[in-house]
Amino acid sequence: MNDKNSKYYNPLLEEDLEHILKHTVELWTNFKNKTIFITGGTGFFGKWFLETFAYANYKLDLNFKIIVLSRNPGKFLDEFVYIKSNPIFKFIKGDVRNFDFPNEQIDYIIHAATEASAKLNNEDPLLMFDTIVEGTRRTLELAKEKKVKSFLFISSGAVYGKQPSEITHISEDYNGAPNCLEPSSAYGEGKRVGELLSAIYFNQYSVPVKIARCFAFVGPYLPLDTHFAIGNFILNVLHEKDIIIKGVGTPYRSYLYSADLMIWLFTILLKGKNNMPYNVGSDVDINIKELAENIANCFDNKIKIQIKLRPNSPKNFERYVPSVSLIKHEFQLNSNIDLINSIKKTIQFYSNKKSL
Repeated sequence: MNDKNSKYYNPLLEEDLEHILKHTVELWTNFKNKTIFITGGTGFFGKWFLETFAYANYKLDLNFKIIVLSRNPGKFLDEFVYIKSNPIFKFIKGDVRNFDFPNEQIDYIIHAATEASAKLNNEDPLLMFDTIVEGTRRTLELAKEKKVKSFLFISSGAVYGKQPSEITHISEDYNGAPNCLEPSSAYGEGKRVGELLSAIYFNQYSVPVKIARCFAFVGPYLPLDTHFAIGNFILNVLHEKDIIIKGVGTPYRSYLYSADLMIWLFTILLKGKNNMPYNVGSDVDINIKELAENIANCFDNKIKIQIKLRPNSPKNFERYVPSVSLIKHEFQLNSNIDLINSIKKTIQFYSNKKSL
């Protein structure tokens, strides 16, 4: 990464970063000479935010500053040396629940801390809940003190609770909720409280909060070894192993590509209505068995698909699919990269990464 073009961003992502810039070009002057504060800057969403900011500044010379809060910035920067050497970034070490406020004036906040970790949610639901709730409160306090221009809260489709099987695409006005008697609901309930806090800070302190209810995604930097089925399947085929489905293969999901995700999130941050939730995701649904078949078909080697039925496999189809008619109508946004190409681009990224 010593050539001029790749000094401050990952060249494996250049095509995607150019795609983001092409579809958001009118937004970027808002950031000129401004300071943006990001929590969760080293996770899946965070990495994409950093790569996009690095590329946009390289191409447009906007002279903005990005302050990134991280619990372990040293580990991240040892891997992402081109981010470390980029002068637009400043990393501060701290816990999102109690971090010290930076001295700089801050113009925009992207609160992306606390990813959907099934492991943490199952093993320590109290920590999951506290991190979301206390972290959101702390970050909103920062927004209030700095009088920011916009605050983006990365929420989740988990706030709706279990999607009824008769509702094919769940919309923002659905008033369902997670089961509060199940500890596994800590993530979804935490995001609900985060949205409530955002609404309170908007109404009481005029903090300009924007809410993105995010569903499922695919793309570079998606963890392949956690609970995301699409990541697990891609990891299997990268290792030339059969795809194993634990269940009947009927749950329905939809997947938005990470570059399109960035287009949608930057649009909400800069153009979204205050205290308005927007679903973020694809509305093209697919069941898990079909997903596995699509991934297997992306490889020349014959990858087999094994279905291992669980004793308590649900009889009804499970769904986790958003309606995105609101954001499409309001901002004319679309899923520009379809699922097959999204899968191929993710596979290519990880294949190329291994060869670096």
